[in-house]
Amino acid sequence: MKKIITLVFVSVLGGLLTLGGYKLFIENEPQNLTVEQSNDYPVFVPTSTHNTVNNSAALAPNFVEAAEKSIDAVVHVKNTAIVSSPTSMRDLFYGRSSQRAQVGTGSGVIISPTGYIVTNNHVIKNANEISITLNNNKAYNAELIGTDEATDIALLKIETDEDLPFMAFGDSENAKIGEWVLAVGNPFNLNSTVTAGIISAKSRDLTGQHSQSFIQTDAAVNPGNSGGALVNTNGDLIGINTAISSQTGSYIGYSFAVPSNIARKIVNDIMEYGNVQNGILGVVGNPLNSALAEKLETKTTEGFYVSEVQEDTGAKKAGIKSGDIIKKIDHVNINQFSDLTGYLKTKSPDDTVNVTLLRDGDEEVVSVTLLKPSSFILPTIGMIKNASKKDLKRFNADYGVKISELDENYKPNWIRSGVEEGSIITKINGEKILNIEDADNAIKTRSYNEQLQIEIINTNGEKVVFNFR
Repeated sequence: MKKIITLVFVSVLGGLLTLGGYKLFIENEPQNLTVEQSNDYPVFVPTSTHNTVNNSAALAPNFVEAAEKSIDAVVHVKNTAIVSSPTSMRDLFYGRSSQRAQVGTGSGVIISPTGYIVTNNHVIKNANEISITLNNNKAYNAELIGTDEATDIALLKIETDEDLPFMAFGDSENAKIGEWVLAVGNPFNLNSTVTAGIISAKSRDLTGQHSQSFIQTDAAVNPGNSGGALVNTNGDLIGINTAISSQTGSYIGYSFAVPSNIARKIVNDIMEYGNVQNGILGVVGNPLNSALAEKLETKTTEGFYVSEVQEDTGAKKAGIKSGDIIKKIDHVNINQFSDLTGYLKTKSPDDTVNVTLLRDGDEEVVSVTLLKPSSFILPTIGMIKNASKKDLKRFNADYGVKISELDENYKPNWIRSGVEEGSIITKINGEKILNIEDADNAIKTRSYNEQLQIEIINTNGEKVVFNFR
């Protein structure tokens, strides 16, 4: 018994000593911990704290006011032309030609309370009769005041006993890419149709010849919309709907409008002068891109590279040189040629513009006075220019214009007829031609199916008359 008690006592004592040693030497000893830094950062997701539901409702465009301002000012245009039908055996037997009336339709915009209407030239081209129908269904016969084929703009006039609803031209330069717009017109003869979209691009050229500068929009435009209004949300007229890009003939996503600043200038010229007064800068070249910049060894990839400066032009007189890069005209940045031509089409001869140039890496601004064009392309002949006194004296002529470059397609025929570069054109369709403006007007005012008659003094000093269909 005594041994058992002694054994228990020893066991308890050993446990107490073990526990005491642990508490004293082990439990309070600091532990060494190794901490590894992580290279994984938390993902940051930008989050708006605004109430998007309420804001989207508040910012949604409201087209009601713009539509109300424009619907009554947009008209339906009907063009009736007389065209020749295919000749039948009966026509050949009786020696007659078969003709029929062909009707085309489009839209127009009333731009004054007195009845002036702007539309597209292609809407009324070759018309024998033009009819206008207002939104209130009243119909009128229209008079053609003037046209400009280059911009596809025409001006009409109707006579009424009351003032008409009209739209004032807005400033198309202020139109922004992404801005909401309305297209108002008469597609498929559906009067007073309004479609909405945004401005997709500006200064768009469809020809590849740098001759156009359209506003591009994704508002639905179809056949019949031509000549109608492109309107911003304030109800301002910022363009005349003109063309669509389509393989089917109907809208598939893109349409194009003549900017209002160009249309307004064309209309003002037709009203004041009877034709369009263009002011030219006088430079030839190409818009810059990466490939051309590399070839020219320049770091600039935007702008217009001047390869040639034409004689007797504002650019030449202002000191613009070959190798200059035009970066800006007035406040308009020049990234492509259509930026340049589009802005110049809003200007007139004797207007002054400030041209920002990049020359040898340095930027400078020169003031250029725009002048009238000194050349004109005459169909079937080629390029003509105003004749100097020396040119006229050479052919013993009192007036006329000089053929400076023959059309390559017809050049051999002209040379065989004794007409060479330098020959003088004296008359077109019986009218005396004193300058290239006269030649331009003679071509534009030629009626449909009228033959083109040109009187030329050839290299032998003989006056020869040529007739063309």
